[in-house]
Amino acid sequence: MANYADLAQSVITGQKDQVRDQVNSLLAEGKNPLEIVNQGLIEGMNVVGVRFKAGDMYVPEVLMSAKSMSGGLEIVKPLIAAAEQKSKGKIVLGTVKGDLHDIGKNLVGMLIESGGLEVINMGVDVSADDFIDAVIEHKPDILALSALLTTTMPAMRDIIEYLEDEGLRDQVKVIIGGAPVSREYAETIGADGYAPDAGSAVELCKKIMSDKQA
Repeated sequence: MANYADLAQSVITGQKDQVRDQVNSLLAEGKNPLEIVNQGLIEGMNVVGVRFKAGDMYVPEVLMSAKSMSGGLEIVKPLIAAAEQKSKGKIVLGTVKGDLHDIGKNLVGMLIESGGLEVINMGVDVSADDFIDAVIEHKPDILALSALLTTTMPAMRDIIEYLEDEGLRDQVKVIIGGAPVSREYAETIGADGYAPDAGSAVELCKKIMSDKQA
């Protein structure tokens, strides 16, 4: 018999097939799909997030855990009524124009999604126009911009200025991250927040959402 603690442990250790088997087993026992998500899958990813931030887990391991959780979610999602599955917020995420790095960005997206936020992942090499279109279409709470090259960092400033020009700046919080990016740079370009790593990005998004709902 599967239980939530075992499921969480399988997520932590990145056992994708085992996660799927345990989710199916819990469903067969009549367990609530939402509880399976919250007490099993997300509980496991919460531990992963803490360990990653502490340096006890590394990117490849975290990606395995996130993929395991996603595999479990695929089974459960259709069973959760839309009304029950209230998103805690929406985030548009992408790597700026000219930059093709996506491992860090994808990791942030997976961890944020496991925290209950809806993530629209725009991919890499995303133009300012496409980011603005996404803000207009999806009306996200947060716009997260990633850059891994010093040469693409100015695109972040351009996007914030573009949001101001279009009268959209007050509607969305902008956070930035990536190896060459700093808190000072975030303040210089008028971003609302900066995250040095994926774990911090999740905490920052949760804080922004709780401040917004306060």
